[in-house]
Order: sequence, then C-alpha cells, then structure tokens
Amino acid sequence: MNIASAVRIAFAAILGIAVITPVAAQNYPVRAVRIIAPFPAGGSSDLVARILAQKLTDMNGQQFIVDNRPGAGGTLGTELGAKAAPDGYTLTVGNVAPTAVNFSLFKKLPYDPVNDFAPIALSAVGTTVLVVHPSLPVRSVKDVIALAKAKPGQLNYGSGGSGTPAHLTGELFRHMAKVNIVHVPYKGTGQSVNDLIAGHIQFIFATMPVGIPHVKTGRLRGLAVTSEKRSVLAPDLPAVSETLPGFQFDSWWGLVAPAKTPADIINKLNGQLLQITKHPDVKQRFADLGLEPAGNSPQQYAAFIKSEIDKVAKITKAIGLQPE
Repeated sequence: MNIASAVRIAFAAILGIAVITPVAAQNYPVRAVRIIAPFPAGGSSDLVARILAQKLTDMNGQQFIVDNRPGAGGTLGTELGAKAAPDGYTLTVGNVAPTAVNFSLFKKLPYDPVNDFAPIALSAVGTTVLVVHPSLPVRSVKDVIALAKAKPGQLNYGSGGSGTPAHLTGELFRHMAKVNIVHVPYKGTGQSVNDLIAGHIQFIFATMPVGIPHVKTGRLRGLAVTSEKRSVLAPDLPAVSETLPGFQFDSWWGLVAPAKTPADIINKLNGQLLQITKHPDVKQRFADLGLEPAGNSPQQYAAFIKSEIDKVAKITKAIGLQPE
C-alpha cells in the first residue's frame, strides 16, 4: 500500500467513513450477502434470485441469501435495496416492474430507478404466457376476445399487483382487443396463480417460470405468448401478436446494487454473473422455467434499463394509464 492510500484510509478511519480498496474488493465478500427479491417466494424474481444466489455462493465461499420483501408492485423491496449501504452486501433483483413500469404508474417513487442503483448485469429474459383455467371454453386468443365481448365485465384477470408487468400486459390486451375485462390485483404472482387454479379468476398473463409448469401438469391451459414472435422455449404456442398485431411485452431480471457501490465490486460480480449464465446447468434451469439467459456489461445494463423505462412510458400513455 502506498503512502497516499495509507493517508486516505487513516483520515477515513478518523471520520468514520468506510473505504473499500481494490484489495478489499478482490477479497469481497468476507461475509454473507443479501439479495433482495422484491416479490413473494415462488414468483419469477424469487426463482431467478435463488438460481443466481446458489451459484454465487459456490463461487465465493460465502452465503448469498435471498430475502423476499414483497409489496406495492415491487416498490417496497426495491426501495429497501436503494437505501442499503453501498458496500456490496445488499443486492437487489432488478425487474421490469419496479424498475420500468412503476416509473410510469406512480407520480412519486421512493427511489430513482436510474440514479439510485449501480447496475451489475442483466441475467435472464422471458416472455409471459396467457394462461386460462381449463374450465374456460376457449382455445385461442380469438376465443378469449370473443368471450369477453359476449360477457362484458364478467371475465377477471389476475396479476401480482397494480403496476406489475402482468397488470400492464392485461391492460394492453384490454386496450388492443377493445374488451371490457376486470383486473384483480394480488399481493404476488403466486397468489394470483393459486386463485386461477382454484377457478376464482379466469386468466392471467404469467411469466414463463410460473405459468409453464402448470400448463405441463394440465392445471392451466396455455394459449399464447406475449413476445413479438413465438418463443423457442414454447414453439407450439402462438404469439398474441398473431391475433393482435403489434402486441408485445417481455419480462427481464438482473442484479443491481445501491448507487456508489465500488466499481471493483460491481465488476467482480458482473464477471461472475456472466460466467454463471453460461453454465449448462443454469441454462437448463432457466429453460425449464421458460427463460433465456442474458449477459451484458454494467454500462450496457444501465442503457437497457433506460430504454425499458422509455418503452413502458410509451405503452402506458397509449393505453391511458395515469400515474397514481
């Protein structure tokens, strides 16, 4: 350590300021790391977080522990992550809902999705799937639209809460199909799926990790995906856009840290996440959930987040959703 570094650390110690040197970053982590998943256990953010946490634990020799903090469409957990100490020991699952959707749906968020976080890497992307209860007499998107028009206000669709991607996708569907359907918000995706299986609601736009397993068991019926084109992970399902041209909405997941987290730590985690998403077993686990692995630099992830915020803003404007 040179004299300048020693003096800087000495003054920081006197002032009570924590300093993370490049050497410390190389040794990072020296204790358990928390990964905040801003949605309940069983949802897509939770599932992705646990896959990443397991691999990060194996690579670092320290526990990466998933901490589910649901509420307000992911806002509560994301706020907690934004206000955590920027020391690399609290990470947050970045997701389209609290990052991009909520920016357009709420007049004032308790965090800035761009300035309050240091993006690490985008790790997974996935389309959502329109799933219905098997008792519903529909076999296609056209059938759903026809039934909704025959029974205005009588078809209910669920979501993990107001402002979540499932809600936004449902409203985009309502707008483009010109149908009267009713939104039923839940505290998490898992609850909405449970109520759909029980027959209390008629359909949801579920992420592939949540919806496809139930389609495979026959508890739900899959009708279409919301990606621009058919998904390679569910080639038998048509895209909603084949019935409603221009319809498209995808979900994505990555990790972010509080702003001002040392760049050395961000870069170390980025490198590890890029390795993780290339692991054959991780690719398979993602594929089993209907997700495709992703990977980019912190700078590319930051640019991606900004582009998603802009895209969602255009969608909410088009469908007439007003900030609350």
